[in-house]
Amino acid sequence: MTDVLVGGPQAVKDRYMELARQKQLYNVIIVIIFALLMIGGYQLANSRNAGGFLNGVGNFWDFPSEIVSEAAEKAANLPGLMWQFLPSLIETLNIAAVSTLIGAIAGVFLSLLSTRGLARFPRMIPVFRRFMDTLRAFPEIVIALVLIFILGGGPVPAMIAIALHTAGALGKLFSEVNENADLRPVEGLTSVGASWSQRMWLGIVPQVMPNWLSYTLLRFEINVRASAILGFVGSGGIGYDLKLAMQWGQGRYDEVVAIFIILFMAIVLIDQLSSRYRNRLVKGV
Repeated sequence: MTDVLVGGPQAVKDRYMELARQKQLYNVIIVIIFALLMIGGYQLANSRNAGGFLNGVGNFWDFPSEIVSEAAEKAANLPGLMWQFLPSLIETLNIAAVSTLIGAIAGVFLSLLSTRGLARFPRMIPVFRRFMDTLRAFPEIVIALVLIFILGGGPVPAMIAIALHTAGALGKLFSEVNENADLRPVEGLTSVGASWSQRMWLGIVPQVMPNWLSYTLLRFEINVRASAILGFVGSGGIGYDLKLAMQWGQGRYDEVVAIFIILFMAIVLIDQLSSRYRNRLVKGV
């Protein structure tokens, strides 16, 4: 740095150009590595596939067009089928809502216990952080498959699987929000002898609650999709009905379209409502 200052503006410019060239070189290397990984991954997947990917591209739309054409012929049945599958959709929403609530509550405690300056046991911060990493590392479907083997099919394994993953994900997000909180209220409460739970409840929670709720609503959107997907492995809800309809094949494709329609409508409605309330919580608009 001293040499640069001694050299004057030209030395500063030369140093800047050198750093810029290094950055461009690193970017090119990263792009090349990424491209090689993509090519290698495609070749490996294509070699292990039953049929070549390029050979099957031409048939990509055959199955969707078959579903749509059959549903168009039975379009009059769609409203009744949508009403028929509404209870399954409600079950899926219930799974998502309960798992989000449980995961959010667990995420709150994990975040407070893993935030520097707030943790009740500072030496345990790495332990709680690795625990959240572990919860996030396993996809919901993997946890659900293990729980189905133990508990049997139904909505309970799906709820537990989604709740565990939600606790790890929201715990991480909540802890990042906590790190930006003003610690002066906590210091004031500490000076008058408040307990750790009182310091968190009165000094931190009022500051971070809007962001916590915003992240929770966002996670609820994700969990609705996750609970629908878990239905394919026997966890109940609308996903299980979709699996059965697709297994039956021709003759039941109108049910497939009806399920897709009500699921799409539900996700769009939840997304709109969630976005609206998130903006109110965070931005006040």
